[in-house]
Amino acid sequence: MNLLITKTTRRTLAVRLRATSATAVALLFASLFVPTSTRAQDTPVSDPSTALSAALSAACRANETQFANYLTADNAAAFRALPASQRAALVQRFALTADPGKPLASTDQQKHTVLRCEAVKSTIEYHFGDPRVHENLAFIPVTVQDSEHTEFGLVRENGAWRLLSLGLVLLDIPQLAKQWEESDLLAREEAAVQTLRELAIAIRSYNRAWGKLPESLAELGPAPPGQISPEQAAMVNADLAAGKQNGYLFRYRIDPDAYGNDTKFELAATPEKYGANGRRSFFFDTSGKVHGDDKHGAVATPEDPLIAGEKSE
Repeated sequence: MNLLITKTTRRTLAVRLRATSATAVALLFASLFVPTSTRAQDTPVSDPSTALSAALSAACRANETQFANYLTADNAAAFRALPASQRAALVQRFALTADPGKPLASTDQQKHTVLRCEAVKSTIEYHFGDPRVHENLAFIPVTVQDSEHTEFGLVRENGAWRLLSLGLVLLDIPQLAKQWEESDLLAREEAAVQTLRELAIAIRSYNRAWGKLPESLAELGPAPPGQISPEQAAMVNADLAAGKQNGYLFRYRIDPDAYGNDTKFELAATPEKYGANGRRSFFFDTSGKVHGDDKHGAVATPEDPLIAGEKSE
């Protein structure tokens, strides 16, 4: 059974925590989880609440090195291998803030841990409940401010407690890295389509302003203050004027009609590095429709299928 952290979007840093059945979670992981690897032991933490508080404190400080100490061996290795942006995003999902903060731990009247993460723009407060320990597994209910509830699962690995789950979701960072890679590729592809549409708008605006189509994307590029001209129309940024943005290469071609009138144009977007920046290539035809397909790095054509959402006439 392979449960994964779900990612709403890479741009949403706040995690909406939800209530789960404590007994069901305990039984589920007690029956499923057996540690498969070991590592050199850090200073063991015998109390799961103390370990969870330390892990969340490390996340609050955005201290990735300390945070990794509270992951299982396999997850810690995978976490360290993530790109910096993904490591930061994962830590922020636990801290519930994009800014490094100062953790302050205390206890309430019931002797339960209360952890505050005081960041520049926000303060997050975690209220721990009574931990339930089942041999090498522990489950700690946590209430975040605004009455959001979840439960953290921890496993004892080499005498120390490590993060195992959030709610009913098993932490599987190697698989999470694959999910993020696929999500990044999809986001880049969607951005390429949006850029094609924005380029088309800029080209049409140029045509209205100067009575002709630009000879190249370079003519749409930045201009010095007060010096806008047909050669420097200041309609797109310098990167896009050079035919490159967000890992995609953009091509522009005027498509004269049967009488030689330059009134129509075509655009193409191709991944700069196939598989790393995207898989699909895209083509913006003279009627304003976008075609796209996995061309293995080749340029798309009007014969390629229309992308989702486009309707053939």
